[in-house]
Amino acid sequence: MTNSVDRRVRASQKRRRLMAAAARVLHEQGVERTTLADIAREAEVPVGNVYYYFKTKDELVRAALAEHTAHLDELTGRLDELADPRDRLKGLIAAWVEQRDVAARFGCPTGTLAAELGKRADGTLDAEAGAVIRRLLEWAARQFRELGLSGPDTEPDDLALTLVAGYQGMSLLAHALRDPDVTTREGARLLHWLDGLN
Repeated sequence: MTNSVDRRVRASQKRRRLMAAAARVLHEQGVERTTLADIAREAEVPVGNVYYYFKTKDELVRAALAEHTAHLDELTGRLDELADPRDRLKGLIAAWVEQRDVAARFGCPTGTLAAELGKRADGTLDAEAGAVIRRLLEWAARQFRELGLSGPDTEPDDLALTLVAGYQGMSLLAHALRDPDVTTREGARLLHWLDGLN
């Protein structure tokens, strides 16, 4: 009994390592340049074991998207513990700025993956990548709703779109220019914009 439990635990841990490795390697190298061997090496798993857990590269892309969703949920879960929705949004911006060096090297993990998947001929995974971004938009819109802003320029969904578009733009530019300071400056601008909303 203990041996079968141990095997299941080890199998679960190996699968988690492969999912985390897929998220990292696909972010750093892109879908087309990444091989299953790259992910196996990053996860410190024999390449033959990858096929036991994930039959295709697309399954690994889905696993990476699940990792991005889990990271987003973890971040927003921590932010939801803050009492003030404006503080939650500021915390989100601060988290983006903390990742400025990663953004400068590789771009936004989900945004770059969504852009790459959108160019594939089969078009099967781009909607799944878009769903992760939509999840962030919905969370941000809830925060803006809780702020109770009123006026023609304060529609919560539009404000959420402005915020997330600002993040995607600063990630893209920081990456294109290989300049993490772009994220720092744009993060400060987003904080100023947020403070000015009434």
